[in-house]
Amino acid sequence: MVWTLNRSVTEDELPSNETAGERTCLTRARRRRFDSEGDSKLSFRKSAFLTRSMDAQEPWPSRRTRTSRRKLILNARQQWKLLGLFEIGEEHEFYRFTCMLKEGLAAAVQNCIDNPPPNELAEEDFRMEVNQGHNGFKMRTFAGSVFSHFRQRLGMTEKEYQLSLSSKGLYLKFISNSKSKADFFLTNDKRFFLKTQNKKEVRFLLSNLKVYMEHLEKYPHSLIVKYLGVHRIKIPNHGKKYIIVMQSVFYPDERISERYDIKGCQLSRWTEPTPERSQEIVVLKDLNFEGKYISVDQQRSWLIRQMEIDTEFLQGLNVLDYSLLVAVQPLHVDERKTSQSLASLIMRTKQSVNGSSSFSVPGIVEEEVAELVSETVCSTVQCQVREVHPDRPISLQTVGAQSSVESKLQAQNRRLLPIFKNPLHVIDGPEARYFVGIVDIFTVYGFRKKLEYLWKCLRYRGQAFSTVSPDVYARRLCHWVESHSV
Repeated sequence: MVWTLNRSVTEDELPSNETAGERTCLTRARRRRFDSEGDSKLSFRKSAFLTRSMDAQEPWPSRRTRTSRRKLILNARQQWKLLGLFEIGEEHEFYRFTCMLKEGLAAAVQNCIDNPPPNELAEEDFRMEVNQGHNGFKMRTFAGSVFSHFRQRLGMTEKEYQLSLSSKGLYLKFISNSKSKADFFLTNDKRFFLKTQNKKEVRFLLSNLKVYMEHLEKYPHSLIVKYLGVHRIKIPNHGKKYIIVMQSVFYPDERISERYDIKGCQLSRWTEPTPERSQEIVVLKDLNFEGKYISVDQQRSWLIRQMEIDTEFLQGLNVLDYSLLVAVQPLHVDERKTSQSLASLIMRTKQSVNGSSSFSVPGIVEEEVAELVSETVCSTVQCQVREVHPDRPISLQTVGAQSSVESKLQAQNRRLLPIFKNPLHVIDGPEARYFVGIVDIFTVYGFRKKLEYLWKCLRYRGQAFSTVSPDVYARRLCHWVESHSV
């Protein structure tokens, strides 16, 4: 090409009357024309080659089908990302890890099925560790019989729990705006939440596991999240990871319109909300809730009292920086009517006193010989629970047995649970259903947090921030609930 180009501009073939400048311009013009023609020919060859290649691919519909399928999968996963969740598919970095989790958790629960927990737990049950070897990893389960016993008290069967943790459906990765470096996963049915924790946090939970269980037994309708298992997975050349399994506060999440993470302070407690009609899941914060209220009507006094009970317990553990999760789900008209029907009230009373979804009160109601009676007085629901034996019925005017029952229920601060999945974290108001729970209870007010408190006092003088002493933190969060509920 270069020889031809040079050959075309020799002085012998140019007119004798052209100047050197003109010859230079002509040379550049010819060179541009030659390059243009060459590019056109090359483009034509490429086009012809691509056309032949596409024609050659036409008889292969399976290839186009696979491409279409991949596009559908990518679009679906992109939609999960927009929603704040996405399935952990085969190409994801956590896919192999979650497959190991499923296998290990299924075996751990099966061990609890094969070796049922005793009716009465002993001290060694809280210190028990079970190691199980698998292909490519090892799983250690901490206090397995204690958590198995706890799950049964919550009315959850081991098979049901195992099926949810190890179903064929892919785990979901939750995209959190949390400052922690933890990884968050959801089971495919979104019922259980799995979170990675560091060794220090796991050690704190296990060391306080007994008092945690005692608190939930004493106050069966506590708002503190229900921890259902603690495990450690060890993968060669990848180290160890500690996993905590808990009930999801926001379950089931259909029709939930708003989600909030509340700490009772203002500093850094604003999250940019999503555009209107956006399907993206964003957990908002304290400042986003301003001007709004938790409308639970007659259950407001119960809510405030339970917050005082739970935060007092957490204060005793010397912890802070926990969050009150709140989600809002508008109620349909038929749901509002059903919740106040007589049949519904009787079922709710039975569930709240001795049902399968909460702890029972020993000696109060024997299901074989008892009936639950509900009365509606002066347009307000007053549920009365009393033992009614078939051979010697008790008049409704008799209050002796009733007073004993009511005193025990009041001491445990029980309420009428809704007939709904996950009732311990659900409160029905006149217009909306609220999902409420206290999470992240592992931050101890130690030396580092005390230094952080002193630094923030100087840095953010006059502003309310999260790092304060446990008593101030508890009191402030209770005040927030009281001032934002009606």
